[in-house]
Amino acid sequence: MSKPSNKQRTIAKKVTLQGVGLHTGENVTMSFVPAEENHGFAFKRIDLEGEPIIEADANYVVNTQRGTNLEKNGVKIHTSEHVLAALVGLDIDNVLIELNAPEPPIMDGSSKYFVEALEDAGIVEQEQEREEYVVKDVVSYKDETTGSEITIIPADQYQVTTMVDFGTKVLGTQNATLEKMSDFKDEIADSRTFSFLHELEMLLENGLIKGGDLNNAIVYVDKEISESTMKKLEKAFGKEKLSVKPNGILDNLTLHHPNEAARHKLLDVIGDLALAGTRIRGKVIANKPGHFVNTQFAKKLSKIIKIEKRNKVPSYDLNQEPLLNVNQIMERLPHRPPFLLVDKILELSDTHVVGVKNVTMNEPFFVGHFPGAPVMPGVLQVEAMAQTGGILVLSTVPDPENYLTFFMKIDKVKFKQQVVPGDTLIFKCDLISPIRRGICHMQAYAYANGKLVSEAELMAQIVKTKNTDS
Repeated sequence: MSKPSNKQRTIAKKVTLQGVGLHTGENVTMSFVPAEENHGFAFKRIDLEGEPIIEADANYVVNTQRGTNLEKNGVKIHTSEHVLAALVGLDIDNVLIELNAPEPPIMDGSSKYFVEALEDAGIVEQEQEREEYVVKDVVSYKDETTGSEITIIPADQYQVTTMVDFGTKVLGTQNATLEKMSDFKDEIADSRTFSFLHELEMLLENGLIKGGDLNNAIVYVDKEISESTMKKLEKAFGKEKLSVKPNGILDNLTLHHPNEAARHKLLDVIGDLALAGTRIRGKVIANKPGHFVNTQFAKKLSKIIKIEKRNKVPSYDLNQEPLLNVNQIMERLPHRPPFLLVDKILELSDTHVVGVKNVTMNEPFFVGHFPGAPVMPGVLQVEAMAQTGGILVLSTVPDPENYLTFFMKIDKVKFKQQVVPGDTLIFKCDLISPIRRGICHMQAYAYANGKLVSEAELMAQIVKTKNTDS
C-alpha cells in the first residue's frame, strides 16, 4: 500500500458563492481563490479600500459571541468557523477567501455548500511538504467559569470527539466523533447551526440574526411558547404559520442526524482549531465546547507549535560519509578559504540541502572579533547558510563551476544563540518557491548543540561568468 502524500494542497480555480450573513443580514459574495504554498488560510475584504487581508490566526480573535470573529487593524471578519471547517475537512492548506462584506454567507448554517463549492473548484497538490503538529504530550485548556474543557492527546491522525450537555429536556446530552478527516464531508459537513428559543428571542430583540430563517438554523423550543411570541417569530421569519414538532424543533425542519447539535459543535471545533495555523495530528476531546474555549485552546496550541518549530532540531549522523566533501564543494562553489564556510554536504534534493561547518579556534575572524570571548559573527552565519543554499541552486545547472551566486535579498534574520569555537554548525535550507531563472528563494536554519542558533529567509541568483566558452 502506497504512503499517502503529505504535500500541501490548494484549489484549481476560483469559485464563488452568494448568500446572506447570519447576524448582519447583508448580501454577501464570497470567493475561494487558489493560493501559493505556505499561504495558509486568509480572508480578504475586497469591499474596503486597499482590500485588507486578515489571516486565519487565533491571535486575531476579538469576540466569540455567536461565532468566531476576527479583527486586524480595525478590519473585521464575523463567523469564520464554518468556512474554515470546510477547508480543513477537505484536507486543503492554502486558500484566499475574498468577501465583499464582513461575514461569510450563512448558507444553510453548515459547511455543506462550502464543501461542494471547493470540490467543484477542484483540489490540486502543490510541491511543498505540509507542516504538521504531531502531538506528543497531552495538552488541555479549561474554562473554569463554564466547565468547558478541550484536551488533545497523541493519535495516528487528526480525530475529534465532542461531548455536549445543554441541560435541557429537549436537547440534553449528545456526543459526536470523527475518526478520520476524510469522513468530514459525509458525517459532519451538513450539520447545521442551532439555537434555543430563549436565545432566539434575545437575539431578535437586539437586532441580531438578521439573515436568519428556518432554513439555516435549527431552533430547539426549550420553554413554553406564548401566542404573542409565536406571532413575533412568524413575522421575523416571514412565515404565515409556525409550529413546534413533536421532537421539540420549531417548524418543519428535519434533522439530518439525531445528534446534529453535537456534530455541529464538532464542526465548530475543527473550524476554530484551524486558527492554530498548522495541521494537527492528534485526538481532540472537547467537553461542552464553545467558540471561547475553542479559540483559547487554538491560541495555546499556536504558542506551543511556534516554540516547537523554533526548537526543532533535525537529527543527522555527522559521522556518515558526506554526499560532498570540501574538495567537491570547491568544485561547485567559487569560494575559497578563508571565506569558504561549508565543510561538507550531507543531503541534497530538488528542494533542500543540508551542510556542516566545524567551527574551530583557527578561524581567521576570531583574531579580531571579541578575541577574549570569541563568537562567530552573525553575518558569517548567514553567509554560511547562503553558501549551503548555493550548492542547492547550482545543482540545477550542468556546469556549476562556471557560475557565481549573488544575494538578492536577506529577510527575517534572527540570531538565537552564540556560536563559539568547538561548535558544529548544521545548515538546512528549504526552497520556499521553485527555482526559476536561476533565482533561489529559501528558508535557512543553522543549528548547534541541539538548538536553533540562527535563521533567515534568503534570495539569491546564479549568474554565468563572462569568461566561459559559449
